[in-house]
Amino acid sequence: MNLGNDRALWLLFAVPAILLPAYIWCFWRKARTLKVLASTDMLKKINVSVSLKKQLFKTSLLISAFVIIVIALTQPRWNPQAQKIKRQGRDVCILLDTSRSMLAEDIKPSRLERAKIAIRDLMGTLQGDRVAIVTFAGNAAVKCPLTGDYAFVRMVLADISTESTSRGGTMIGDAIRKAAEDVFDRQSREYKDIILITDGEDHDSFPIQAAEKAAKEGIRIIAIGLGDENQGSRIPITGTNGEKTFMKYKGQEVWSKLGADTLRKVVYATNGGKYLSVEPGTTLDLGQIYEGLITSAQKRELESTTMLKYDEKFQIFLALGLVLIVLEYLTSEGKRV
Repeated sequence: MNLGNDRALWLLFAVPAILLPAYIWCFWRKARTLKVLASTDMLKKINVSVSLKKQLFKTSLLISAFVIIVIALTQPRWNPQAQKIKRQGRDVCILLDTSRSMLAEDIKPSRLERAKIAIRDLMGTLQGDRVAIVTFAGNAAVKCPLTGDYAFVRMVLADISTESTSRGGTMIGDAIRKAAEDVFDRQSREYKDIILITDGEDHDSFPIQAAEKAAKEGIRIIAIGLGDENQGSRIPITGTNGEKTFMKYKGQEVWSKLGADTLRKVVYATNGGKYLSVEPGTTLDLGQIYEGLITSAQKRELESTTMLKYDEKFQIFLALGLVLIVLEYLTSEGKRV
C-alpha cells in the first residue's frame, strides 16, 4: 500500500485534540444543565426513553467517519505496476552576456538583471527540455551543464553577475564555440538551440564564423538584443563608498549601444535562426519566445524512466465514511420500549 498524500495524516491529531474533548464537554454540559432543571429522581423519569449507549454509539460513528475520510484524503493506493515513461524535448543553451556594458540601465533595472528575470520566468514554462547556461564577457564559462533540474538552474542563475567571468570585454564568438564544443552532444545533429542574450557588442571574436560552424552541427541560434540601437546608454559604476559614477575611456563617458547588425548576421548564419530586439520601454518575455519558436519545433527522446503506477482506492474509504455519516443520522437516541 502507498499513500499519495501522507501529510493528510496530521489531521488525525484533531481526534484526541479537538473532537473527543468537544464531545466530552458537550455531554458534561448537557448533564449539568439537566441537573439544574430537575432533581436526580425526576431526571430518571424524564430520561427513561433516552439511551446513553446509543448517544455514545452515534458519537463513535461520526468520529470513525472523520478518521476514514482522512484516510481517503491520504490517497491510498496499491497494486503497483511498472510503467515506462519517455521524456521528449530539445537541448537549449542560454548564452548570457555578463560584460560591464550589461549594467547599462536603459533596460530597467539593468540589461543583465532584466535578462536574469526573464530566464527565471522561462523555467516555469519549460516542457521537459534540458537547459544549460554559459556566461561570457572576455572569455566564456559553462555555469550550468545541460540538465532537466530547473531548480538547480535557478540556483546557478542567482549567483551570476558581471563578476562571473574573469576577463573584461565581449566575446560572442567564443561563447558560441564554447556551447557547441562543451555543452551539446555531438552525436546528434538536431534538436539544439542557443538563446543568445546580449547587447551585441563584440571584440573581434568572429561570431559570424562561429555561428556558421555551429549551423553545420545542427545548432539554431535565437539572438535577443538588449538596449538602444541609436543613442545607447551610459554604464554605471558604484564606488566603494556607494557613490554612483559612469564608466569613462580616455576621459570620455562610454555609451553602450545595441549591436543589432552583428546579431542579425549571427542568426542568419544558422538554419531557422531568429533575431529579436528588446528596446527601452519594452519587455523581455522568454516564455513567449520559447512557446513560439522552441515548443513547436521537433523534439527527441531525452531519457526514459520506469515508474510504479498504483491503483487509486480512496473511493472505497470515502464511500465508507459517507455510509457511517448516514447511519449516524438514521440512528435514534431513544431506548427500545
